[in-house]
Amino acid sequence: MTTLACIIRPSTPPSRIVPLARAVETAGIEEIWLWEDCFQTGGISAATAILAATDRVRVGIGVMPTPLRNVALTAMEVATVDGMFPGRLVPGIGHGVQSWMAQVGAKAASPLTLMREYSTALRSLLAGERVTTSGRYVSLDDVALDWPPARPVGVPVAATGPKSLRLAGEVGDGVVLEGSVGLAGLPGALERIAEGRAAAGREAEDFPVIQFVSGGTGPDAVTRLRAELTAWGRDVADDERLASYAIWGDAQDFADGVRRFGDAGAGTVAIQPTEDDPDLERLADVLGEARALLGAG
Repeated sequence: MTTLACIIRPSTPPSRIVPLARAVETAGIEEIWLWEDCFQTGGISAATAILAATDRVRVGIGVMPTPLRNVALTAMEVATVDGMFPGRLVPGIGHGVQSWMAQVGAKAASPLTLMREYSTALRSLLAGERVTTSGRYVSLDDVALDWPPARPVGVPVAATGPKSLRLAGEVGDGVVLEGSVGLAGLPGALERIAEGRAAAGREAEDFPVIQFVSGGTGPDAVTRLRAELTAWGRDVADDERLASYAIWGDAQDFADGVRRFGDAGAGTVAIQPTEDDPDLERLADVLGEARALLGAG
């Protein structure tokens, strides 16, 4: 069964994060996904607060921008959180929005080179290995974690373009696909990922595919979704095109929409509310009802 997840956007006020996370868990949703936008809420800090305030829900960070974080620090933080809440953190990484990376003096001339070096080093550190490497962006001299995770921690990689999708297949433990991929773009994205996995000889490994999808409920859901997606440059002039990027309506509508994305290859469908969603708790309830319908067949 395709996993149905709920996104808490980084624009959410910090005081609202824990109450929303509790509402999502109460609704029966298995996963919450976050991400980091400059200069809003932090991924590791928000994830840790959610994990401490809940009992079962898994928390994915999709994603942390690699230029902002030394790889050793990321490994330390991920290992620490996993040690406190084993198996409940999914730490995704990406190359970040380039204009923001430039704004903080961290823009990489070759984001793909950085991702290759960073992901390789991070996965090795989290596996408990002692790492020495000298790359264009990542340099470590005899570095090992004192408290590595007791079990493997997968690190998915965010990707959109053909080169980054192939690289995700090569070096990631899964992929996070942002909403711009959409239903129509999902099969092609999976083909590029498969090329990368084949090149790395990793075809037999488990490879989670997390697809972000805009979603909303209530009488004005379509209006809100169309306005936000249009502002992002999506062609959503009619409902058919809107349905390639969004799911809206009641629990049955969400269950049907999640199945569409699941049939296209998404293992997790993470529903992203609009910036102006007036009732996030209500959306969590609808998603919980949709999950029950998915579980029922």
